[in-house]
Amino acid sequence: AAEAEAKRKAEEEARRQAEQTKSTTTYSSSSYSLSALQSYAYDLVINSYGWSEEDFNALVNLWNRESGWNPNAHNKSSGAHGIPQSLPASKMASEGSDYYTNGETQIRWGLKYIKNRYGSPLNAWAHSQQKGWY
Repeated sequence: AAEAEAKRKAEEEARRQAEQTKSTTTYSSSSYSLSALQSYAYDLVINSYGWSEEDFNALVNLWNRESGWNPNAHNKSSGAHGIPQSLPASKMASEGSDYYTNGETQIRWGLKYIKNRYGSPLNAWAHSQQKGWY
């Protein structure tokens, strides 16, 4: 019961954060497939990084909060950009020159960032829940 309550609170918090983010983040309407991007990330999380299903679920929650998995999400006030909300966006150029619009490039960069800074998506999500950013 405690787990279900914690999960419910986490989902409620993610929705609240997403609403806040929507007020400061613009989303341009180019086509991208959420399922394709999440499948790409899943493959990397499980097969390249050796992280768990729980890590993948934490990543989904994290990037739902940050950008809704939209490669074109841009925070007008901070300049953070893309799926992982890189600040500045140009940091993602280390993964490809198409970093500004290519979700797969952004995912590769975001996973390296998470590994180097937090060790895992679970740790990044915990930090985000505590601080409101990662």
